[in-house]
Amino acid sequence: MMKIYRLLTADDTSAFCHKVTEALSKGWELYGDPTYAYDAANGVMRCGQAVTKEADVDYSADLKLGQL
Repeated sequence: MMKIYRLLTADDTSAFCHKVTEALSKGWELYGDPTYAYDAANGVMRCGQAVTKEADVDYSADLKLGQL
């Protein structure tokens, strides 16, 4: 078993909450506190949330983490 890590990010809209909720529904677990920061280049607030999941796979840089 290997622990998989992802950092989910998106603009501060309901789409971000849906992205996190979808990950949780697929067995991912919240890891740490969410982040919230102003993206000056695009003039929007951005959110981030780390998630982890135990997976029975060997590590490869080609892993599609969102598909695990």
